[in-house]
Amino acid sequence: MANILYGVNGEGSGHSTRAAEIITHLEQQGHRVHVVSFDRGLRNLKTDFEVTEIYGLRLAYVRNQVRYRKTIVANLLKAPRAGKSIKHLTKMVEQWGIELVITDFEPLSCRVAHHLHLPVISLDNQHLLTRAEISYPRECRNDAAAAKLVTRVMTHGCDAYLVISFFEAPLRRKDTFLFPPILRQEVLQARSTTGDYVLVYVTAPSAELMELLGLVRQRFVCYGFNREGQEGNLLFRKPSLEGFLADLAGCKALLANSGFSLISEALQLRKPYLAWPVKRQFEQVFNAYYIQKMGYGVYWDDLNKERIEAFLFNLEEYRENLAGYPAQDNSRIFAKLDELIGRYASKQLVRKTASGN
Repeated sequence: MANILYGVNGEGSGHSTRAAEIITHLEQQGHRVHVVSFDRGLRNLKTDFEVTEIYGLRLAYVRNQVRYRKTIVANLLKAPRAGKSIKHLTKMVEQWGIELVITDFEPLSCRVAHHLHLPVISLDNQHLLTRAEISYPRECRNDAAAAKLVTRVMTHGCDAYLVISFFEAPLRRKDTFLFPPILRQEVLQARSTTGDYVLVYVTAPSAELMELLGLVRQRFVCYGFNREGQEGNLLFRKPSLEGFLADLAGCKALLANSGFSLISEALQLRKPYLAWPVKRQFEQVFNAYYIQKMGYGVYWDDLNKERIEAFLFNLEEYRENLAGYPAQDNSRIFAKLDELIGRYASKQLVRKTASGN
């Protein structure tokens, strides 16, 4: 069995949500997994796993919009702090006797692996941008170029790239493998029904959206507004993993920002999706673009009453397209991970034996 370092990006909850499923599988296979993360990844994982805190490289936001060039500059300025964390992590990796590294868009674990000549497996959705044939709106070319640069810099030179996606795309490299999204067991076991409400989820409260939804003759259940209770046709709920999943499984459709994990869960439950991506966050725009391209819903950078009503009018068309969305589970990516870990761990054992360690 292998001794594995697992680096998890701490921004948002998507990285840590799928990491929890992967770590659980690895431990069930008898592997020893040492997890490192920061911020939300650290908070989400530490209740169920032993997690070591590391310094985190972050995206830079200005007025709720991602600025990729500022991201690069800010992280370059903080390079000395990152360097100290790399030295500390290197010592821990040597003490733990790590044989291979898995990284979910977490760069420090990748850097340490290269320094110690350890094999690295990348597992994320971001590398779809750089390692597959994709398309995106022409007006996003500059943001796309910056997002691709950030992606390449974050975790470069890995031995294998396991890329997850909610749509098929031709791959560019032989060391890259495409899989369906990694889903929580609770989502895989959830029973989807069609209620009388639209579920709304935003990452930051929006008074403008609240006012707009109040003009639409439709019941909405809303998360992310920092409030609770009924206000007209809007029911506001406090954050709750179980409560949100129950509302997602029972809604007629979803109006939300376009983070990868939420899209993956919504599509698994066959929910039509009105995507409202965070401005200038290319990954969200890219996800929203493919929701529309696949016919699973529609996306708008700016919402108005007519656009929301048009989405609601076309729900049956989106449901017909979603009926062809393939049923998913995590078995394929688990099998590939098991294969790669077995291969790389065996090579490390041979190397250690040859060196006399």
